[in-house]
Amino acid sequence: MAKKQDSTEGKILAVEEALSRTEQFIEHHQKTILIVVGTLIVLVLGYFGSKRFYFEPKEIKAHSEMFYAEKYFELDSLKQALNGDGEHIGFLDVIDNYGMTDAANLAKYYTGIIYLKQHKFDDAITYLKKYNGKDQIISSVALGSIGDAYMEQNDADNALKYYLKAVERNDNNFTAPQYLLKAGYVYEGKSDWANALKMYEKIKKEHFKSQESREVDKLIARAKGMLNQ
Repeated sequence: MAKKQDSTEGKILAVEEALSRTEQFIEHHQKTILIVVGTLIVLVLGYFGSKRFYFEPKEIKAHSEMFYAEKYFELDSLKQALNGDGEHIGFLDVIDNYGMTDAANLAKYYTGIIYLKQHKFDDAITYLKKYNGKDQIISSVALGSIGDAYMEQNDADNALKYYLKAVERNDNNFTAPQYLLKAGYVYEGKSDWANALKMYEKIKKEHFKSQESREVDKLIARAKGMLNQ
């Protein structure tokens, strides 16, 4: 019983010594600790303050100013969508004026798609690679469109890489079958019929509700025929 009491007292003394050392440390470094804590408080308050009073209003304004550019894009008026109409700004100005906003990020996607349609493939690749959005469908289309741009430049290896990335990004029934089909065509161009067959069979098995699945049986038959030669 005495040993147990001694052990308990020893633990109490150890805690008291630790507390004493902590108090001494705080006393000796009080000024530094207060500076560090004060700096952290300022940073936290600054972050939330800038978010509420600077970034959020800027985000709202950016989306508002991009409204007409998006309308022009929908109307396929690509020049006005990109550069504005003299009264309303285009996607390039949104990127320049609102660089840290989600609106500017989305404008990079639109800009890349416009350059792709205009056959300016290097510019398309540049802007689409800059897009970094959370929307899985748009992200998938951005990656697949980079593949299209590379394909237009006869760079089949990079095209294939981005088609597969697009499928991996969001394996859905809308975008994935499109890029699986394109990947299959690229494999055919490389005479890699085994991998082409894998792409087509994936469409048939996993995306049988897609439009691409309606035509895939003949592609599967062709790939199997080439493998059996």
